[in-house]
Amino acid sequence: MPDQTQPIRVDIVSDVVCPWCAIGYYQLARAVQETGIDVDIHWHPFELNRHMAQEGENLREHLAAKYGTTLEGSIKARARLTEMGAALGFTFNYADDMRMYNTFRAHQLIDWAEEHGKAHEAKLALFAAFFTRREDVADIDVLVEVAGQIGLDRDAARAMLDSGERAEKIREKEQFWTSRGVQGVPAMIFERQHLVTGAQGEGNYANILKQLRTVVA
Repeated sequence: MPDQTQPIRVDIVSDVVCPWCAIGYYQLARAVQETGIDVDIHWHPFELNRHMAQEGENLREHLAAKYGTTLEGSIKARARLTEMGAALGFTFNYADDMRMYNTFRAHQLIDWAEEHGKAHEAKLALFAAFFTRREDVADIDVLVEVAGQIGLDRDAARAMLDSGERAEKIREKEQFWTSRGVQGVPAMIFERQHLVTGAQGEGNYANILKQLRTVVA
């Protein structure tokens, strides 16, 4: 009989500037708390705005241009996300001058952090850096500070980011997931075979975990 104490593997394809990725993760985390079924999370890169300039764009203007989001729609969406985040213990701190940024370097930092057993911490720290503190997650100084916050060597992080040594690896990882049909995020793959897209809610995630645990029992 398989060991039911083994965590369920969850691969999460996401971007650090995707609000529903943050919501989806924290909903999953609540489901883990509620069910007592542990998960083994592996983060994978996805860029919502791969060709965005380093200086970024005003977030509201960006959403209007990309998705046709109206001012009224933007206000409602931000309020909804802020309320949902607060209920999950995460702070969305939107402002009219908030900007959207290129996340290619942020994904390189997460990939590097993974080698030090800190990918999960890096991902959550970057969610907070962007959504809570409204920091520029394309800026190397910001990323180096995030590395230090999670206990990694700042100088080593800066050297890695300056060199761009992980750029090709990130592109390969992105291609891997898009070639397998991942076109939007969050995308969660449970036990390497069950793809679930979008933020599905605590209850649905709890049911998924319970069903998978039953299957391996």
